[in-house]
Amino acid sequence: MEDTNLFIFIIEMLGTVAFAISGIRLAAAKRFDWFGAYIVGLVTAIGGGTLRDLLLGIPVFWMHSWTYLSVTALALIMVIIFRKVLIQGMRTLFIFDAIGLALFVVVGIEKSFAAGYPAWVAIAMGIITGSFGGVIRDILINEEPLFFRKEIYATACLAGGLVYWLVMLISGSPIVQQISCGLTVIGLRIAAVHYHWSLPLLQIDLPEESEGKDDSRSR
Repeated sequence: MEDTNLFIFIIEMLGTVAFAISGIRLAAAKRFDWFGAYIVGLVTAIGGGTLRDLLLGIPVFWMHSWTYLSVTALALIMVIIFRKVLIQGMRTLFIFDAIGLALFVVVGIEKSFAAGYPAWVAIAMGIITGSFGGVIRDILINEEPLFFRKEIYATACLAGGLVYWLVMLISGSPIVQQISCGLTVIGLRIAAVHYHWSLPLLQIDLPEESEGKDDSRSR
């Protein structure tokens, strides 16, 4: 049990670094100062887990250890030192975002099962843990959240969660469940970008007459 907790902690730390770097990198592109970039990186890293813990009714993870705050600070220092590598190009952002997404989906599922919730809740919490920090990040930097675009993002989290559950049903070991889930998320994100996969847009065209009537009534 202790080994499992240690493994989850390591995954969470790696995910925190990856997501923090992705947030800080975007903040740098928007010309935020160091403190602003740190805040964006921090909410990217802890936003999804915070909402997950509140919904599960368990103590919020980062309030019991300063580790997450210091790891985000370390991510900021890494971006400052290696800025030429980490800031230039969208490929770097995509890599760190995909890694963080995959790791946090695994953490969300594991923590939900540990709290005694069924598989469907665990999958939903995996999606929230992986995606919600990025939603807050995009709002803070005044971008349309990636979560709501046609890109395969939350759908990749869902697929990873379903793979985790299927491997669990066939009695796969916990490590196989976690690796299968993470690789599914990363693989889907890479494939979606490479092959330009996307979900169909919801388009509803309102008749011009009804729009005019609505306008006249509002006046």
